[in-house]
Amino acid sequence: MTKKRNTTLKDILDFILYENPSTQEEIADRLGITRRYVTELLKPLIDEEIVKKAYVVDLKSYEQAVESLGLNLPSKDMSGNILINEMLNNMSLHVQNQLEISFLSIVENDPEKAQEALEMDYVTNNLFDKIRNSVETIVSINKEPSFSKSVIFNEVAYDLERIGDYCGHIAKFALNDVYEVDEDILKNIKKLYKASKKMIILSMDSFLKGKIELKGDIMDLEELLHTLQNSSMNIIAVQMAETSFDDTDRSNYFIYLSRVIKAFERIGDICVEIVDISGEFHKNIPRSNTPRTFRE
Repeated sequence: MTKKRNTTLKDILDFILYENPSTQEEIADRLGITRRYVTELLKPLIDEEIVKKAYVVDLKSYEQAVESLGLNLPSKDMSGNILINEMLNNMSLHVQNQLEISFLSIVENDPEKAQEALEMDYVTNNLFDKIRNSVETIVSINKEPSFSKSVIFNEVAYDLERIGDYCGHIAKFALNDVYEVDEDILKNIKKLYKASKKMIILSMDSFLKGKIELKGDIMDLEELLHTLQNSSMNIIAVQMAETSFDDTDRSNYFIYLSRVIKAFERIGDICVEIVDISGEFHKNIPRSNTPRTFRE
């Protein structure tokens, strides 16, 4: 292969690692080359299972492939923990966007946005699988204690996947063909969204950047979420008491709305779990074995 061809192949592999493309057309468009050329370059790697289905690159094979092309390989840290950090950051940004679209589907009573948010969960799950596969590779080829901690990355990725699931609970509200949310509850939902999204950002900063001092801010936001949840559930209880038992549609509306409120609270709980993981990962602060619901 020519040097230019080798460089293009490495660009393709890097794009697959970091950007999670769904199709060869997406790779071609981003890199400004033809889809046929992408197919031509990837075919030998797909045949050798260096590139697997859904465009997942095996990390160890990636290193070997780049070395065989005569190109510079990132440092061991870059191809190891720092690579996973970048993948986690991308997953976090995607989940934040998923949460925003889910929230907007309620505010705008928009079923199309709700469907978009649900479809985004396929990418969330794919990102989790990529991180899990990469972590398994890192641990298998690096036996040092510092790399054994890499399995913790899987926990954070799993937590982000769970947040994506709760985004789905929120989005489904706009697909249930029930009443629009009244203004009092909607005000609280806007505050719940703002607080939970901020918690995702802070908790991931605590893990990716080692800023475990952010735990205080995260706990303050969690307290706010609980206050907003209680306020919202009280409003729902009053409205339910004023509703006839025969009004099935209105009763379903209250059930679906309660699930939305609970989803925001669970997102906050997961963010607290991530910051607890950060303390263990960066400062060897052991996490409690007692479930959080029993620690009050």
